[in-house]
Amino acid sequence: MVKGFREFILRGNVVDLAVGIVIGTAFGLVIQAVVAGLINPLVSAIFGKPNLNDVMTFTINTAQFSIGVILTAVINFVLVAAAIYFVVVIPVNRVRARYEKPAEPDSGPTEVELLTEIRDSLQARG
Repeated sequence: MVKGFREFILRGNVVDLAVGIVIGTAFGLVIQAVVAGLINPLVSAIFGKPNLNDVMTFTINTAQFSIGVILTAVINFVLVAAAIYFVVVIPVNRVRARYEKPAEPDSGPTEVELLTEIRDSLQARG
């Protein structure tokens, strides 16, 4: 039983998942700091408010609608996605490309050789 538990814990995907959660949490804090320290003041300078939550709000029969809340969520999503792409994905892809071995060429026949062989066998039948 202990051996099975140890194998489960040491499996690559469990460890990768745990590391991903910790890194994701820390990265989320960095993005929150960028939004609070850079994006919100920029939005405040443009719209006069620190976020877009109160922009484009209207009320119908005591129900309050806010397009600004949706805009804030979309902008935050785009900023997080862009930060992850430019800070994590691109560098990791570059490192992987640097250390991956190039694929060895297949030693089998080329496409032209295969087509020539098919043509010759069809001619031999006819």
